[in-house]
Order: sequence, then C-alpha cells, then structure tokens
Amino acid sequence: MWLKMITVVVAVVMMSVSVDSSQTLVKDMTKNFLKAYEACQKELSLQESTAKELMYFWKEDYEGTNREAGCAILCLSKKMDIIDPEGKLHKGKTNDFLKQHGSDDETAAKVMDILHNCEANVAHTDDECLGAMDVAMCFKKEMHSLNWAPDPEVMLQELMSEMQ
Repeated sequence: MWLKMITVVVAVVMMSVSVDSSQTLVKDMTKNFLKAYEACQKELSLQESTAKELMYFWKEDYEGTNREAGCAILCLSKKMDIIDPEGKLHKGKTNDFLKQHGSDDETAAKVMDILHNCEANVAHTDDECLGAMDVAMCFKKEMHSLNWAPDPEVMLQELMSEMQ
C-alpha cells in the first residue's frame, strides 16, 4: 500500500503540477511511475522506509537527505529515460515526457529551466544518489515558490480513493 501511495509523490518530482492541473494528469503520471518504482524497488532492494520517506517529499518543511530516496529518484529518472548517459537531464526527452503528461510548451520550458538550474547550481558530490536528492530538493523549493507544488494530503487522498 505504501508503494502505491508514494508513487504520486515520486511522479511529481520530475514535473510540475500547476494548481489548476487535472486529476487525470496526476493519475496518468502515477500509473507510469508505479511500474518504474516497482522495478527500482526490486533492482535496488529499496526498504519500505524509502517509500515512506518519499511520501513527505512535497511537504514544504520537509528536507530530504535520505540517500536511498535519492537513489530511487535517480532510478525512476533513468526508467523514464530522461537522464542521458552522463547522468544529466536529457533536455529533449524530459521535454517530451512533460508534454506527454499534459504540460503546454510554456510550462514545459519553465520546468526545464528550473531543472537545469537546479542541476547546475547544487553542490556537486561524488555520490550520484545524494546529488539526485539535492536536485530534487531544489526543484521542490522552486515549485513551492511558484505555488505549483501539489498538496501532499490531497494527492494521497486521491490516490487512496483511486485504489479502492
């Protein structure tokens, strides 16, 4: 059950969800990321605590530092094919991913700018999992500043009602 609830949170790490976005958009992304998270959980032997950790991601006061959660985010990004062979966001594929999930050109461009700025401006580390978490936390902060961050309580409620 935790796995299904966390999937929504992980999905939105990779794209913005504007305040007026549809439930269909979030549900569509959730379905895609659910498959990827299950694969990452098996590949990386992720603990259930990792899913719980990621559930709190969109809470404004949450500061993610869990290395395993960063590994999960990195794995999901690779599964969605939005990371290039050097471990950087692939601009074209990320843009396509955003558009496939309902973003218009302007929103996709803004999200891409934010992601690339976060990627360029976070302190570089040799640990790619911690680096992924740092980029994700930067992205989350920017989404909150734009008031684009989803309400984590509403997301979990919607997902739970969808599962019934």
